[in-house]
Amino acid sequence: MTNSPLRFIISGGGTGGHIFPAVAIANELRRRLPEAEILFVGANGRMEMTRVPEAGYKIVGLDITGLQRRLTPQNLMFPVRVFRSVRKAGKLIEEFRPDAVVGVGGYASAPVLLAATSRAIPSLIQEQNSYAGLVNKLLAKRVNKICVAYDGMEKFFPADKLVLTGNPVRTEIASGNRVEAQRFFGLDPSKQTLLVIGGSLGARTLNQATAAALTHLREAGIQLLWQTGKLYFPEAQQQADQANGLHALEFIQRMDLAYAAADVVISRAGALSVSELCLTGKASILVPSPNVAEDHQTKNALALVSKGAAVLITDEHAPARLYDEALRLLADPERQQQLSTRVRELARPDATITIVDELLKLVKR
Repeated sequence: MTNSPLRFIISGGGTGGHIFPAVAIANELRRRLPEAEILFVGANGRMEMTRVPEAGYKIVGLDITGLQRRLTPQNLMFPVRVFRSVRKAGKLIEEFRPDAVVGVGGYASAPVLLAATSRAIPSLIQEQNSYAGLVNKLLAKRVNKICVAYDGMEKFFPADKLVLTGNPVRTEIASGNRVEAQRFFGLDPSKQTLLVIGGSLGARTLNQATAAALTHLREAGIQLLWQTGKLYFPEAQQQADQANGLHALEFIQRMDLAYAAADVVISRAGALSVSELCLTGKASILVPSPNVAEDHQTKNALALVSKGAAVLITDEHAPARLYDEALRLLADPERQQQLSTRVRELARPDATITIVDELLKLVKR
């Protein structure tokens, strides 16, 4: 028996919805096992290659991309990239010698988990959505354990491998102080605040609808925190700067303070966003993205709406209806409180702890 530190590889990424759960798992491992060695594996050119080092972890990139929906030169190269990535992942595993491997979805998960399971290394995948991603469905038969956030996932995965854990969310997300938040963002404590988040990459429909509503928000005395994403930020900043209290931000690092400041949240319905809304107990209007596999964001949203814990407006109807609904909700504190109470009941604050419990069960020392 050896007393050397345990080693873990965490793979996946592509969006914040994959990256932030992965970092949460790593943070919990580091909290319990300060000497553990943790290596991330991502896809070159994707946001994990900057976000993971910012969180204090080493990451190695694979040259892997997804399949395009039409015939492109990238698709023709796809089998070659997969072969090269699996080979590189195999070398990484042989050099790093992990005790267990975690996949969180995204391009880089597949090569790493294929290489790990072919070497009989204990492995776990974490599925954030109510509709399983393609990579995780393909890996399900090979891995040892599958941690999920929703009931009914046996329609995608072997039932004997499933553990209902919820999604790993940074625990500090719900610890923001409202007074500090108002000071941090330069907000007026006497006014209500609307938070608009389109995901880590932004959302065109939300950005366009928000830009069209700026005058109405200003006239109603509503303050705005608006995460735009990189592409829309220059235009949004120019639009928002024309009025006091309307703040356009490319990316909000201090989401704990953003949630603390918000009275109402408008958001896409990615799995991470939904989990954060549950944990923070925020009244929300969800606008699911139509540009995702199997419309899984609508399924995520309905898991809340069916329990009276959120409002749903489709992407198609958002330009005409979103801000009318938002202003009605902001004017109705009793409804805000009802939504807040019900969404908080759906939170799973111990999700990250439970996932790491399952991971450590796989590590036989």
